[in-house]
Amino acid sequence: MSNLEIDPLDPHDGAAFDAFYDVYLAAERALGDIGSPWMREEVRASLQDRGTRRWLGAYVGRIDGDVVAVGQLSTPLLDNRESAMLAVHVDPRLWRRGLGTQVSQRLESEARERGRTLLNTEATWPYAAGPAGAGSPGPEFALARGYALAIGDVKRRLELPVGDGVLDDLTAEVVDHHRGYVLRSWVGPVPDDLLVGWARLYASLVTEAPTGDLEIEQESADPAVVRESEALLAKQGRTKYNTVALDERGEVVAYTDIATTVHEPGVAYQWGTLVRGDARGHRLGLAVKVANLRLLQGERPDVRVLITYNAEVNRHMVGVNDRLGFVPVARLGEFQKRL
Repeated sequence: MSNLEIDPLDPHDGAAFDAFYDVYLAAERALGDIGSPWMREEVRASLQDRGTRRWLGAYVGRIDGDVVAVGQLSTPLLDNRESAMLAVHVDPRLWRRGLGTQVSQRLESEARERGRTLLNTEATWPYAAGPAGAGSPGPEFALARGYALAIGDVKRRLELPVGDGVLDDLTAEVVDHHRGYVLRSWVGPVPDDLLVGWARLYASLVTEAPTGDLEIEQESADPAVVRESEALLAKQGRTKYNTVALDERGEVVAYTDIATTVHEPGVAYQWGTLVRGDARGHRLGLAVKVANLRLLQGERPDVRVLITYNAEVNRHMVGVNDRLGFVPVARLGEFQKRL
């Protein structure tokens, strides 16, 4: 096992950051099109951000001055205060030499010093490898480090545009089920009059969506956190496309959002979709997703691919995505261990 010199990264040091990102991207792409790596300027903006909702740090491992392994550690500051998220990437030319283990040990030590005892990490693998990813490098590494697979997700891909006829048929299919609700779509930051309701529903996604064996708490519903996140999105070059459903009192009871980035032309990412518990049964999930897809295609005809991730056990949302034409292309596992 080679000995690494592992140090915190100064994200404002351009050369050091580029060396960090190059290793990250090489590791992400070494396994083919199974991941969705963040673009260089998205990562840079994220690491430079010092908001109130989380602390994020990066680390570089060097051998003879060359960066060969990197890691990231994120700790929530407003909720889930015993948790931390870890990510480890190693230059593919140096896999299976113990470098990832050394970075992982350093990240876990840093997490413990910050009072975190519940550790989370993710791994990706080919769809054909099955729900557990047996034999794939990512899940095998996590299991070897003592993490357990808590829930499995599937990466799905949709070729755009979806035809107007398909969207019209889906709209007609669900419209009678959600009479009394109003759909509202927009591009960019959340309108002021929807901010509180959006923040409340958005914060509940992590616990209302399937969580498997994950130990996790609801996130902060502070509207200021939403505005802080929007400011970071702008720095990252991202734009969001959003649709909500409002009940008769004007409260936000369902939402969905899609993000694009100037750094990855032609690609969009479906982020969250959630219907509040007391509003379920009215086909609002499909309704907001169809409306939001119309918005995206109308505003951004240049976008040709939409990527999403769903928990494999989330049969309802998987069914919605199947109706829209998404096809599975890879898997992602969410792993967890307690120190």
